[in-house]
Amino acid sequence: MKESVVIKSNAYGIVINMDSEVPFDTLLADISKKFKESAKFFKNAKMGISFKGRELTDEQERAILNVISENSNMEILCVVDNGSLEEQVFKNAVENKVAEIDAKDGQFYKGTLRSGQVFEAETSVVILGDVNPGATVISTGNIVVLGALKGVAYAGGNGNEGAFVVALEMSPVQIKIGDKIARCSDTTSIFKKRKKKVSIEPKIAFVEDGNIYIEPVSREVLNDLRLK
Repeated sequence: MKESVVIKSNAYGIVINMDSEVPFDTLLADISKKFKESAKFFKNAKMGISFKGRELTDEQERAILNVISENSNMEILCVVDNGSLEEQVFKNAVENKVAEIDAKDGQFYKGTLRSGQVFEAETSVVILGDVNPGATVISTGNIVVLGALKGVAYAGGNGNEGAFVVALEMSPVQIKIGDKIARCSDTTSIFKKRKKKVSIEPKIAFVEDGNIYIEPVSREVLNDLRLK
């Protein structure tokens, strides 16, 4: 007897091949059964999915995705419009979706980073505290310090020079954005004691024309940022 649903998979995605003549409710029940039976095999995989064999409405696609979610721990990141099982197609689609999610989502760290501590994030990061001298923050995205930045900040760790660093008190030993580095020299050290009280204002560090600039945060500066 011909199966109404055939599932094939690779490391990055699955293709559901459906019989075009079987009622959709029957297909949905068969899909539910198959994913329930294979839940241990797929485990917590994050994959793309493609449909083959029949045209589906948006509502039918959502119904299938809901059934998969209810009967397995698999996370479907994207729907691939190509019905083939070519692994590279799924790999590209999944990686693009992951990058998109990372770009939107950021990490929060509450507390002060002390000397010797290194905080690394695969997304943009917000530090709810200070980054003391000797501490380092590394992010593939942007870095926002809601406190004093007195250590090292490395934004755009994947080579993205469109990233930026913001701090309520900008007093870093070193800032690196993409492949560009700015250091505080001994003669102009902002850690030296000042005789007069100096007002502190939020500042932003960004790359422009191959150099890192640090300027007070303003609407004009934010509007001029060319994020990549």
